[in-house]
Amino acid sequence: MVDSKELVNSIIEGIQELKGKSIVSIDLSDIENCICSYFVLCNGESNTHVHSIAESVIDHVRKEKNDKPFAKDGFENSEWIALDYGDVMVHVFQRQAREYYNLEGLWEDGKVSVIEDLN
Repeated sequence: MVDSKELVNSIIEGIQELKGKSIVSIDLSDIENCICSYFVLCNGESNTHVHSIAESVIDHVRKEKNDKPFAKDGFENSEWIALDYGDVMVHVFQRQAREYYNLEGLWEDGKVSVIEDLN
């Protein structure tokens, strides 16, 4: 079984490979009865970019950690793709959808870490 923090780091690397924007990791491990320990969020510039970022995460984590998501959803329109790695949930949004759903605000009780965009 892959350590959750190592998995988060691998997910972030997969996002960065395709230049995902505004990457945020939210540590939810201190919140009682939470569905997972971490959220990783980012956004892409278009539905094609969002789709490509999510595929990059899946491929990178499979290669680096020999792990795959239990479930994935949102590939049909690629406005918001969710990848369920059990203890880590990945959300890849188009910017407008991310602003609308505001998961950072919803889970603000967690420890939020902002990862700087790579140029």
